[in-house]
Amino acid sequence: MSWREITLGSAIHVKHGYAFKGEFFADHGEYIVLTPGNFNEEGGFRIRPEKDRAYAGDIPETYVLDEDDLIVAMTEQGAGLLGSAALVPQANRYLHNQRLGLVDQIDSSVLDKRFLYLLFNTRSVRAQISGSASGTKVRHTAPERIYRVRTSVPDVSTQAEIAETVFAYDDLIENNRRRMTLLEESARLLYRDWFVRLRFPGHEHTRIIDGVPEGWERLPFSQLGGFVNGYPFKPAELGIVGLPIVKIPELRDGVSDKTPRNEGEDIPKKYLLNDGDLLFSWSGTLLVEFWYDGPAILNQHLFRVEPQSRYSRAFLLFALREALPEFSNQTVGATMKHIRKAALTTVTVRIPSHSLLVQFDELATDVFEQVLNLHRQNQKLRAARDLLLPRLMSGEVAV
Repeated sequence: MSWREITLGSAIHVKHGYAFKGEFFADHGEYIVLTPGNFNEEGGFRIRPEKDRAYAGDIPETYVLDEDDLIVAMTEQGAGLLGSAALVPQANRYLHNQRLGLVDQIDSSVLDKRFLYLLFNTRSVRAQISGSASGTKVRHTAPERIYRVRTSVPDVSTQAEIAETVFAYDDLIENNRRRMTLLEESARLLYRDWFVRLRFPGHEHTRIIDGVPEGWERLPFSQLGGFVNGYPFKPAELGIVGLPIVKIPELRDGVSDKTPRNEGEDIPKKYLLNDGDLLFSWSGTLLVEFWYDGPAILNQHLFRVEPQSRYSRAFLLFALREALPEFSNQTVGATMKHIRKAALTTVTVRIPSHSLLVQFDELATDVFEQVLNLHRQNQKLRAARDLLLPRLMSGEVAV
C-alpha cells in the first residue's frame, strides 16, 4: 500500500459560516446555532441540551446544514478544540455559524469524506492547524491556513476501508449507547407511572389522602440517605497523574484527557468513587447521574448520595430527578446558582410501601446492571478503537 503527500487545499474547499445575530438567539426553536462548543476535543459532534441556543431570525437557506456535512471548529472556544471536526447528525436542524468551517467541496479522487473527518482529528493535522493559528486570548484559523496543511494519504479505496473499520467501532458504541438510553428510559417511565402518576399495582383499591396513597408517607430527602459533599481541591493539588477528579463536566460527559487528576494528595476514603455511585450536582447545572467511569475522586459542588438501607440508588436517582424543578426554585447565588444543603430538608418525596419499593428495586436493579455492562463494553470498544486508529491513519497497520 503506497501513501502520497498532499496539501488539503489541493482536494477540499472550506466555506465560512454566517454571522447570526445574537439578538435573535432563543432558548427554543426549530434551528440550533452551532458553535465550537458543539465539538468534542477529540473530534465528533456534541449536543448540549443545557447550552445550545435556537435562532428566531431570518435564516439564509444555504447555511442550514445537511446530515453528514463535515464541519470544522475554526475558533478555539475551549482548549484543544481548534481544528476539531464533526459530522452533522441530522438535516434541517443545525445552522452553520461564522466560527465554523463547512467542507463543501471534496475531490473524491483524492479524499474519502469519512477518512477526511478522521484525518482532521489526527495529532499531525491538528498540530499544523494550531501552529498556524492567529490571536492571543482566543485563537483562530482560516480556510487558507487549513489548505496549507500537509499530510500523507493512501488511495481512496484504502481510505474508505480505513474509515469503514473505524466507524464500525463507533457504530457498536452508538448502538450500545442507544440501548443504555432505552433501558434507563424504561426504568424512568416505570418510576413515573407508579410513584408520580400513582398507577402502581393495586392503585384501584387504594385511597389517596392529600395526594399521598394510604400506607405511604412523604419525607424530605435528608431522611432518605446521606449527602456527602466532595473534596475541596486547591489548584496546586491538581495534576496529570493519579485518579481523575470528578467535577460537573465529568459527571455530564465522562472522563477526558482534560480531566484534572489527583497529584498524590492523600484523600480521605469517603471521597473515593466507584462504578454505580449516585452523584448529585448541586451547583451550576443541577444533575443527577450514576457514575460509570471507574475509580475516581469526588470534587466539591457534587454530592455522593448514600441511600439508607430501605432505599435503592435507582429509586433515589429518579426521585431526585423528579424533584429537580423544586430544587431549582430554591437556588441562590448571583454568579453561580446553587442549592444550600438545607434544601434537602424542605424538598420532599412520596415514599411508597415497602412491598412496592422491593418490586421496583428488583426491576430497576436489573436494568442498571445491563446499563453498567453496556458501559463497560463501550469502554473496551473505545480503548480498542483509540489504539488502532493512529496506526491505521499512519499506515503502520494495513486494513
